Amino acid sequence: MEKVNRMSEPTEEERLQWKYTPEGEKLAGRFLKEKVNLLAEINEFDETARKYVAGGAAAVLARNIALPKTDFIKQTNKKMMDGLKLLKTDKTALENNFSKIRYIFNHYEEQGEQQKKQAFESLREEFEDKIRQAIQQQTGTRMNTKIDVEKQPQFQAEWKRVQTQIDNQYTRHLNEYVRELIEMA
Repeated sequence: MEKVNRMSEPTEEERLQWKYTPEGEKLAGRFLKEKVNLLAEINEFDETARKYVAGGAAAVLARNIALPKTDFIKQTNKKMMDGLKLLKTDKTALENNFSKIRYIFNHYEEQGEQQKKQAFESLREEFEDKIRQAIQQQTGTRMNTKIDVEKQPQFQAEWKRVQTQIDNQYTRHLNEYVRELIEMA
């Protein structure tokens, strides 16, 4: 109870932020799902609230930018970036940040896919060799037939782990730029 008594009253700015940031977050959610005119919706708020509404919306838009694993995610990323262009005032910093994000996207689609293909082949060969060795130890005969390891649960689990590991390299960088977007004016 003493800690509560020692806490100071929230400032007017904090009150406005607590009240209007969630409104911006809801607006961004609607923008994500529907066709919403962000600027028109934000301009419906009074001038003191707009900054907080726009900030809440921008944070949600930025956090919805993800690695372009599917065409749907690519479309969502474009929509989020278009929305941020409307909300952010420092257009030069925004475009610099978007350039870094696009670089990550391009690198992920080109190099990341190549890394995954190489890792998949290497993992498949490794599992085939292990199974051949196990069969040879049990039977005493060498087996030269092709073994389909891709359906093995252990292979699938290891492959998922490798994919996640590769994706995480890109996600770390992307999250850094998303954090910059959120903090940007």
